[in-house]
This record gives sequence, structure tokens and C-alpha cells, in this order.
Amino acid sequence: MPSVADLEVSAFVGSAGLTAFDAFQTRLPEWFDAARRPMPWRETDLEGKRDPYRVWISEVMLQQTRVETATPYFLRFIDAFPTIEDVAQAPLDDVLKLWEGLGYYSRARNFHRAAQTVTSEHDGVVPSDRDAFRALPGVGPYTEAAVLSLAYGVPLAVLDGNVIRVLSRAFALEDDVRLGPTKKALQRLADDLLDTEQPGRWNESVMELGATICTPKSPACGHCPLAEICQARALGTPEAFPVKSKRAPVPHYTIAVGVIEDDDGRVLIQRRPEDAMLGGLWEFPGGKQEAGEPLEDACARELREELSIEVAVGPPVARVEHAYSHFRITMHAFRCRILEGEPTTETGQPWRWVTLDELEDYAFPRANRHVIDALRDRVRAPRLF
Repeated sequence: MPSVADLEVSAFVGSAGLTAFDAFQTRLPEWFDAARRPMPWRETDLEGKRDPYRVWISEVMLQQTRVETATPYFLRFIDAFPTIEDVAQAPLDDVLKLWEGLGYYSRARNFHRAAQTVTSEHDGVVPSDRDAFRALPGVGPYTEAAVLSLAYGVPLAVLDGNVIRVLSRAFALEDDVRLGPTKKALQRLADDLLDTEQPGRWNESVMELGATICTPKSPACGHCPLAEICQARALGTPEAFPVKSKRAPVPHYTIAVGVIEDDDGRVLIQRRPEDAMLGGLWEFPGGKQEAGEPLEDACARELREELSIEVAVGPPVARVEHAYSHFRITMHAFRCRILEGEPTTETGQPWRWVTLDELEDYAFPRANRHVIDALRDRVRAPRLF
């Protein structure tokens, strides 16, 4: 098996003399033209051009998200915000509400800020200049390559999980793809294989192949346009690639939150800081349980520290298991009532009393949504204190 750093693409020749370069330059894009899936962000105008705004928001949504999941979010987002100026003028809460459930909320916050910059500094036109586009919030190498190649034909090769898998299998690469030097070498390989005349078409063809044929499990090698030159297929072990080191164990945290009720049956919610994880979303206040601490005590302590209030912790509302990208939580929600103090925060984050129906007007993390569902299920349950 070759190392990606030492790889010479020209040395790979398949059956009937087909070279790896020709397979990537010709066979793969031709396959894509026939097999491409219809997607709303692939629509073009009468001149055959794509709307850079739609390309951009679709690529942001598709990061860490499957096409089937992202599509309805994309359609709702475009319906609410037909232009990038509409995004810029909208309150962040409105943007986050439309993003609710899609996860990785920093994508939405960054896109909102970027839209404001495009509107104020670029007259509402997504810049085609690499330096200008790369300077926008949330734009990294992948987004830069994807948006500029698809919308403007800039010759940049994308490198995402699908592309890494296709390249690793095609050349049976022995390198650990989780390592930085390997990713840099893979980027150079993608750059060498790129069709610079039609970079958007080439990028989409490799990503489409990885998403539909060269899948992580049970790849459909018999239908692959690269089958003749694929070294992993020749070895009979396509699922052995890409080579990945084991991830560190995923940490787990136990969380206690309070569903604080007032005499009118309203509940208290708090907005998370925009620079924090899940920033800008609303939540039921609370935090991590300390070692050996009873859950009810953890709930009371967190509310005291966050809101400067003393509470009576009542019966549980819900127990929620949830996994984030780098850790897992078990959230325990308790009904609470204020005994002393008025809610206030040192950080100045807003909080509000809202009715159960009004909770629908706010964007919440998915774990909190499960708590809201439990509240709805128990809305007719008698108050216990």
C-alpha cells in the first residue's frame, strides 16, 4: 500500500490501460452527469448559473448533515429568506429558530454574521474573490472550495469525508486520515486530480460517488466508475479504507436542569451566550452534576450559581439521553419553585417567563425539546407543590 505523500497518480493503470487520472477526469464526471441526484440547491438560472447564496447556505447545512435531513431545512430557510440580504436583516433568534434541530448551531450564527458582512461590505453579492470570501465568518477551506467552484468556477478541489474515502480506496492509501499531514497530502492529491475547466462538476462527482456508491459500509463496487483503477477493490478489502486511528473515549456528563414555574404556570427560560456551545439558543437553566452530588442538590446549586435564586426542587419532569459530536449527556429535568431571590445573571444573558405555548416561538437545543415534550404530556397533571 502506498503512502499518500509518495503517491504518483500516473503510475496507477487499470484494465485496458485506463489510468487513474483519466478515470477521475473522464469516467467519474460522465457517471455523475447520468447519476446525479436532483437537489434544490443544484438548480440553475437561464444562463446555467447557480445562485451563490443558495450554494453557500446548502454547503453550510450539509456539513456534518445528510442530504435527506438538510433538504427540508434548506427549503424552509430559502422560503423565509429568499436573499442573503433577508438573512442579514433578520434577528438571530429567527435564524436559529429555522435552524432548530439541525445541530452545530455555530454554523447558523456564523452565516448570519457573514450575511451581514456581505450586505454591508459587498453590496449583497457573495464575493468570488478568494481572499474576500475566506475572510467571512465561518468560511474555512472546504466551504471556500465548494462555494467558489460551484458558483463561480474557481479551480479549487474540495476535501470532505466522502472525497477522503474515495481517494483512500482508489489508491489503497496506508496513511491515517485523522492526522494533519495526511489531510494536507490528500488535499494536494485532490488538487492534482481536479478538472480545472469544470471544477464544480468534478467536486460534486467525487462527493456524489462517496455518498451513493463508495459508502462507508457495503460499497457498491460493481456500479463504480472507478472500479477498474480502484486498488482497494483489487485487494478485496474496500471497507479497510480509509485507515483511521481509534478515537478517544467519548466523555459522558450528567446534567441537572430546573423547569422553574411561577404562580401563573409560566416557566423560566434563559438564552445561552452567543460565543458558547449552542450559543443563542434558549434553554432551561442548569448544569453539570458534581461527583457524589445528589441530582436535586445539583439542580438547586446550578440555579443558585446561574440565577442567584434559591429554589425548592420538586418531582422530575424528564430524563433525556443525548449525544453531541464529542461527548454525551444524561439530562435530568426537575420542576422547581423559587423560594428566595429574583432571577438575575452575572453575564447579562436574557431570561423570560413564558407559557407552554410560547415555548414554540423560541429555538431550543434538541435535548431541551424533549423536556418540552414531556411538559406537554403532563400539562394536565396536578401541581404537587
